Amino acid sequence: MSRLLSVGSGPYAPPAPARELTPVSADGARLHVEVHGPDGAPAVVLAHGWTCSTAFWAAQIRDLAADHRVIAYDQRGHGRSPASPACSTDTLADDLEAVLEAALAPGEQAVIAGHSMGGMAVMAASGRTAFREHTAAVLLCSTGSSRLVAASTVVPLRPGRLRTWLTRRILGSRAPLGPVTPLARRILKYGTMGPGSAPQLVEACARIVHACPRTVRHTWSHVLDLLDLDQGVRELSVPTAVVIGTADRLTPPVQARALAQALPHCTGLTELPGIGHMTPVEAPELVTGKIRELVHAHIQVVSEESA
Repeated sequence: MSRLLSVGSGPYAPPAPARELTPVSADGARLHVEVHGPDGAPAVVLAHGWTCSTAFWAAQIRDLAADHRVIAYDQRGHGRSPASPACSTDTLADDLEAVLEAALAPGEQAVIAGHSMGGMAVMAASGRTAFREHTAAVLLCSTGSSRLVAASTVVPLRPGRLRTWLTRRILGSRAPLGPVTPLARRILKYGTMGPGSAPQLVEACARIVHACPRTVRHTWSHVLDLLDLDQGVRELSVPTAVVIGTADRLTPPVQARALAQALPHCTGLTELPGIGHMTPVEAPELVTGKIRELVHAHIQVVSEESA
């Protein structure tokens, strides 16, 4: 569904994969995986966020696939991965493990980039055997590990019980998003993007988000509401970079700063002035550059030393 409703041309149109995989998660859920780029190249795994899909990473895939093997997957219920009644932080971890085991050779390592809920999948999987075997380094974009609803500034009120209650009602709404209209674009831009976001960026994000089924959106909203992955952060021992937009209302900078302080091996926190929650779309060159830096530092160098 997401591919049909994503933009059809330009840098945010999803590129065609070289091949597709359908790994099966621990509970039998089937996942859609796309592989881009040349075989044998350094591997990058991309995990998208809530209400998004592989189309969200179009700019990164288009750039990185020239000299990397890029593996992007749809979270269960998103994009072309079928919905499942089982949605939890454990299933996020199970699904990421299934993707790593299906797409990477035994012992092969990748840089994993997770945006929003994709970053939460990384935190949830940090202690898992397959994750540790296959992960060289991590990029966390616009994400948090706990207290997401209380920290969100989507509702322009002072922190407290009223703001938390209203935020929970908004993010957990069962209402259909409907077609992408001018009003829908304005609402999405306010809630998820920086004030200076260009119309084509807003359009690209709106089409992806509106393609997510409302039942899937609602089910995962409960998981995010109850999220507690602080222990997973402390177990994320690989080199990890953190990126956040200063205008992020969904996972404000306070979340990223807490991650940077708690991570055992944080390689740096980058705060992007005026950028909102959709960092891979709003700041594609910077996000792609961070991924390339991690690959160069933690995959290529290791390969040369072991050769």
